[in-house]
Amino acid sequence: MNIDTALKEAMSISGAVGVALVDYDSGMSLGTSGGGDWLNLEIAAAGNTEVVRSKLRVIQTLGLSDTIEDILITLHRQYHLIRLMGGVKARGSLFLYLVLERDVSNLALARHQLKRIETELQI
Repeated sequence: MNIDTALKEAMSISGAVGVALVDYDSGMSLGTSGGGDWLNLEIAAAGNTEVVRSKLRVIQTLGLSDTIEDILITLHRQYHLIRLMGGVKARGSLFLYLVLERDVSNLALARHQLKRIETELQI
């Protein structure tokens, strides 16, 4: 699936507020969907780039031979889910960033659906 289709599918996840495909090397979004007045996805994507970079540095410093699957940030009213793209080297510096309304979403199902989208996304 292409980027636009992947973003539309992510927005169909129950409780989805916004989604972005982000390059953490540059901090730039390759595409966004949703968001709104209170959720600027471009700013959120750039900020979460620092979260990913920081966690990758910690893993390297600890000498762990493992990779990040996803990062969850839990707020009182929202879940912020960062799903790193695995597989092909060209996808190695990308992540999907999904914001969910906590009251109406199912976190386990959202993680499962985001993993499927990540697997099917063609860059």
